[in-house]
Amino acid sequence: MKFLNKIIHELLAQNPDLSAFNIILPGKRPIVFIRQILEEKNYSGFLPNFFTIEELINTIADRQVIQGIPLWLFSFNVYRSLNLIPRDDFSDFLKWFPTLQKDWDDILKFSDSDEAVLQYMFDEERIKEWAQNLGEDDDVPRRKFLNFWQNMNIFLPELKSRLQEKNWATSGMIHEAAKASILDFAKNTQEHFVFCGFNAFTPVEEKLVRSLLKWNKAQCFFQADQYYFNDERQEAGKFLRNHKTWKEFDDNRAFQWIEDDFSQPKKIKVYEVSGNVTQTKVLPEIFKEINNKTYSNTAVVLLDENLLPASLDVMHGVDNLNITMGFPLKNLSFSNAVKRLFYLQKQLEKNKTSYYYRDVFPILEELPKSAKDGLIINDFKTKIEERNIVYISQKLLNELLGELSYFGLLQKAAGTHAYLDILIAFCHQVKWLEIDDIQYENVSHFENAFRVIKNQLTPYNIEIKMETLEILINQHINSESIDFQGEPLRGLQIMGLLETRLLNFENVILLSVNEGKLPLGNSQNTYIPFDIRRFFDLHTFLENDSIYAYHFYRLIQDAQNVHLLYNALSSGVNTGEKSRFITQIEMESSHQIEHLIIENASDPIVTKPIEISKTEIVRERLQKWKEKVSASHLTSYLYNPIDFYLSKILNTSESDEIEEELSVKNYGNLVHYSLQEVYEGLKGKVLKESDLQKSVKAIDQFINIAIEKLKHQQEFYEKGMNYIHKAIAKKVIENILNHDLDLIRQGNKLEIIDIERRFENVEFYLDGNDKISFLGFIDRIDKLNGTLRIIDYKTAKIKNLHVKIDADNVEDYFHNSDRKQALQLCIYHYVVQHLPEFWGFPIETGIWSFAEAKKGMVPLVFDKGDIDDAMRSVKSLILEILNPDIDFVESIKSY
Repeated sequence: MKFLNKIIHELLAQNPDLSAFNIILPGKRPIVFIRQILEEKNYSGFLPNFFTIEELINTIADRQVIQGIPLWLFSFNVYRSLNLIPRDDFSDFLKWFPTLQKDWDDILKFSDSDEAVLQYMFDEERIKEWAQNLGEDDDVPRRKFLNFWQNMNIFLPELKSRLQEKNWATSGMIHEAAKASILDFAKNTQEHFVFCGFNAFTPVEEKLVRSLLKWNKAQCFFQADQYYFNDERQEAGKFLRNHKTWKEFDDNRAFQWIEDDFSQPKKIKVYEVSGNVTQTKVLPEIFKEINNKTYSNTAVVLLDENLLPASLDVMHGVDNLNITMGFPLKNLSFSNAVKRLFYLQKQLEKNKTSYYYRDVFPILEELPKSAKDGLIINDFKTKIEERNIVYISQKLLNELLGELSYFGLLQKAAGTHAYLDILIAFCHQVKWLEIDDIQYENVSHFENAFRVIKNQLTPYNIEIKMETLEILINQHINSESIDFQGEPLRGLQIMGLLETRLLNFENVILLSVNEGKLPLGNSQNTYIPFDIRRFFDLHTFLENDSIYAYHFYRLIQDAQNVHLLYNALSSGVNTGEKSRFITQIEMESSHQIEHLIIENASDPIVTKPIEISKTEIVRERLQKWKEKVSASHLTSYLYNPIDFYLSKILNTSESDEIEEELSVKNYGNLVHYSLQEVYEGLKGKVLKESDLQKSVKAIDQFINIAIEKLKHQQEFYEKGMNYIHKAIAKKVIENILNHDLDLIRQGNKLEIIDIERRFENVEFYLDGNDKISFLGFIDRIDKLNGTLRIIDYKTAKIKNLHVKIDADNVEDYFHNSDRKQALQLCIYHYVVQHLPEFWGFPIETGIWSFAEAKKGMVPLVFDKGDIDDAMRSVKSLILEILNPDIDFVESIKSY
C-alpha cells in the first residue's frame, strides 16, 4: 500500500504521537490497512481518529439525517397538505419523488441557491410554452412538465422548511447547513485534520478543506500522476489540476504528491471476451500467471456487481477471499419471492376466486421453509400436477396448504397494515430456521424495512394500497445491498471500483471494462437538463466521467500486472463496446499492450450414444419382464432402447408437469376415454340407429366424464386453445359415431363385443421351452357382418399397414420403428387367435386414427407373408432384447 505508507511515514515524521491527527478519508475501507502499516512500524501510541468527509460535514451541520422510506413518507405528507394539482396519490408520488430528491440534493450541494434553480426551471418551461403555443390542454407533455416545476417551486421550499423545523436534513440540506458554519468551525477548532486521497469535492467540502488549510489546521495528501496531471486533455486529472491552483498551496505548502508511477514498466493485457459471465471463466487462467499464490497483493475489480456469484464460483481454489463490495438485494431469491408475494396480492384483488399456479409455485420454491413445510409443499405440488390444475380454487388451496406455517401470506390481505404484520412475523420466524448467512442477511434487511414502513405509516394516516406498498418495497430493494465482512489483510480482494480508493495492488484484474460501465456514460437519471446543470455548475455526466477516469488510472498507475476484460457481445443494454479508457491507453500511453480474444466456444457438442450393458441384475430383470410383455414395450424399444431400459428395467417414469395447453398425449386420452364411455354402454349389443343417435346427442356428457378421468378441471377447457382442443375432440367422436351409423344405415350388422379388453398370460414360445407372456389392452373389439375386428385407436396418422414379409426380411422386418403400428396389430391378432372365446371367427385388425376419423378403421393387410411370418419377426425382436451380448444403445434422432 504505497500511498498509505507514504502518508503514515510523513505523519510520523511530523509527530510521533498520531492521536494528534484526525484522518479524513473518502471511505472507511483503508482504515484497516493503515492499522496494519502502523503495526508493521511497531507503533505503540494511540491511534488517530478516522472520519469520512461526510461524517465531518454532518458533525458541522449538526442535523439529523433523513433518507429512504422515512423521507418519502414525510415528504408525501407535506405534498398532500399543499393540495397541489394534479393531486398525485402516494404510488404516483413515489414514481417521481426519489429522482427529484436526488436532483434537489445536487442543487443544494453545488449551487448557491436551490430556489434560484427551481425558479429557473419554471421560467425555462414557461418560455418554451410561450414559444410553442401549447393551448389549454393540460395533457400535453410540455404543459404537464411546466405544471410540475410550478408545483415544485411551492413544494420543495415548504418541504425544506418542515424538515428544518424538526432539525432533519437530506444529504443536500446537510451540505447547505454546514456551509454557514464552516468558517467558524475552521477558526475555532483545536483539532488537526489530514485529508487523504481525495479527488473531486463538492463546493462545501472544498470550502471546508481550504478554510482549515488557511488556518493551518489541515494538510492534504493527493495521489496524482504526471501522466494524467500534466496533460490538460486527460480528464482523470481535471479536479486535481484545479486543486493545485488553490492559493492555499504556495511556497510554504506544496501540493502533495504528483508521482511518476504510470510510466513505469507494466504488463497490460486486454481481453476481448464473448459473453458477460464468460469473463469470469478467464480468471483461473489469469491466476496461474500470478507467482504469489496467497494473492495478497491482487485485486479483482467487478465493474458489474452482478458478476459476483459467477466470479466466486470460479475462485473455489483460492484459499482466502475477501469481498469488499455490496451485493444487490434485488438479485437474491428471498427478494424475488417478496416481489412475487406482492404481485400475487395484486392478482387476488382482481380475481378473488382462484390462484394461477405460476403465481404460487415460485413463491413456495423461493421462500425459506421448515422440513414440515417442505413436505406440505411437495404434496401440494404433486396433487396439483397430477390433476393438471392451472387455476387453483380458494377451497382447494385451503385444503392442501392450510397447514403451511406462512399460509396467511398467500391469502388475500385484509389490508396493507395487516399484511405488514404477517410479513414481519414471517421474517422473524424464518430467522430461526437453518438458513445460510446471506439469506439470513436478506431476510433481516426485509424485516427491518417492513418494521420501518409500519412504524413510519402510523403517524401520517396515509392510505396505502397493496400496489403502493409494492412500489415502496421495490424502491427499497433496488437501493439496498448486502455488505460482506471478511479478512481484508489476507488473500484475494474482490472489490467494486469505489472500494479501491487509496489502495494499491501489484496485480489488478478489472472485469466489464465496457462503455456504460466504465465510465457510466450520459445515462443520468435526472429531471434537470444538461444545459441547466452546466449553467448552475451541477455535476453532469462529464464530471462523473472524470471521476471514474481518475479512479481507473489511479488504480493501475502503481500496478505491475494489469488485466482488462470486456464483454464484446451486444445484448440488451450492452453494446459490446470496450471502454474508451482502454482505447486511450492503447493510443496515448507508451506501454506495450497484449490483446487476447477469448471465444465462448459454440461448437456443437459431440455426444456419444448412451450404452447400457446387460449385467447380471439387468438380465434378471429381463427374465421378470418376460412374464408381462406388451406391444407398447416393443414399440418403445424400437423408438429408443434406452427409453425401454429406463421405463421397463429401472421402472422409472416421467414426472408430471402442469399443461396450460392440452398435450398431444392428453388430447388422445380425452378422445379415447370419451369413446370408452360411449361404447361401454353399447357393449354386447347389435347396434341400432337409435343407439348411435342418442350417443351423438350425449357427446358432451361423455367428454365431461373423460375430463374427470383425466383429473382435469372443467375451467381448463373453457377458453383459449383448450376450448378449441375440446371442440376438435367432440368433432372426432362425432365422426366416429357417424361412421358407425352409416355402416348400419347401409345394412351392415355391427355388434360391440368388448371395450378396453384386458388380456394377460397369453404365451408365446421363443426357442424350445423358452417363452414370454403377452399382456395388454385392446381398445375395441367388434363384429362387422360376422368378422371379428380388433381396433386400436391412434392420435397419429396411419402408417405402413401393408406388410410384405418374405424369407429375406423375416428376421429383421419389425426392427424398424416405422412399422410399429403393424407390429402392434400383429401381436393383437396373435393374442385374439389364442383366446378360446374367439376361436373360429375370421379376424381383421386395424387402426382407427383420430386424425382421419372419417376413414373409419384401416385394416392391416398382408401383401406378402402371413401372421405366422409376422410373429417370427416379433420373436426375433424379443430375442434381441433378451440377448445378453447386445447392449441397450441410445437411438440418436436427427432433426
